[in-house]
Amino acid sequence: MIIGATGFVGLDLVFLLSKHPKINIKYLCARKSVGKSISKFDKRIKKKLPKISKLEKVQWNTIDLVFLSTPNGYAQRLIKDKIKYKKIKFIDLSSDFRLKKSEKFKKWYGLKHKAKNLIKESIYSVSEFVKDDIKKYRIIGNPGCYPTSIQLALIPLIKKKLININNIIIDSMSGYSGAGKNIKQKFKHKNIFNSIFAYNVTKHRHMAELDQEFHKINKKTKYTFNTHLIPTFRGILSSIHVETSKKSNISKIWNELKNFHEKNYFVNVLKLNSEIGTNNILNTNMCEISVCKTREKNKIVIFSALDNLVKGASGQAVQNMNLSYGFKENLGLK
Repeated sequence: MIIGATGFVGLDLVFLLSKHPKINIKYLCARKSVGKSISKFDKRIKKKLPKISKLEKVQWNTIDLVFLSTPNGYAQRLIKDKIKYKKIKFIDLSSDFRLKKSEKFKKWYGLKHKAKNLIKESIYSVSEFVKDDIKKYRIIGNPGCYPTSIQLALIPLIKKKLININNIIIDSMSGYSGAGKNIKQKFKHKNIFNSIFAYNVTKHRHMAELDQEFHKINKKTKYTFNTHLIPTFRGILSSIHVETSKKSNISKIWNELKNFHEKNYFVNVLKLNSEIGTNNILNTNMCEISVCKTREKNKIVIFSALDNLVKGASGQAVQNMNLSYGFKENLGLK
């Protein structure tokens, strides 16, 4: 079952799940367009699927898994009400179960959490970091798109103390689909589809989950994070500027990332100093990482590219589902 099936992320999710050999889609739910065919919204979807329906039509005792591609604040209320159905797992693609402290959720999202007691029963799930633990949980909090690109590049290095954690600079660019279908309501300036725009410079909400995950490893980690909306539909490229630690150098950093991700099907660490863009990863669940030198000996830049709608959202949700149910991790995602 998919709730929020007609948004950008929801449609990519329907498309991926419609081809998955282990999945039978029973319900597609949305607030609007009830009774319409999902293929009207996305011509890639060829399989005959249920018409879009209201949530009231759902027979909850017939469902095993619910994907929620919904606005922040919705999933927590629904899951609180439906957690009584013991066999159902929930994969939430909003922010509702990313943060482990409800007061942090209130601070960053301006909403009082309606399912505080369920937070401890959920897992924040960047797939590559939770492969063993994810099976224990019924509530899976899918991470944000920017944090996925950043953590896949930085978490292994922070753990091994290979970089200076006091001076990390992160600049991330995203296609405008990351703002959702209501982009013109969120960004009022002219030429939104033909210009570059730096936004939420001091308070991007994804900093909340970055803070949480970085500080789990070392509470002294400090970074700046700037986001840019660019005139392309999908794709993220994060440029991460770091200083090597005293015991480290660019070769050690590249080797650590290469070794860490060697068995991670969806992460490709390119050759040292490789040029990189989003071209290779569009419409895939892949993340590409490139480690590059700069003119300063102890300063390097790590680039991380992924598709914000796939590896940054729907694809990672399917990957998390595969891990949760013990399916092959790349099933339905090749």
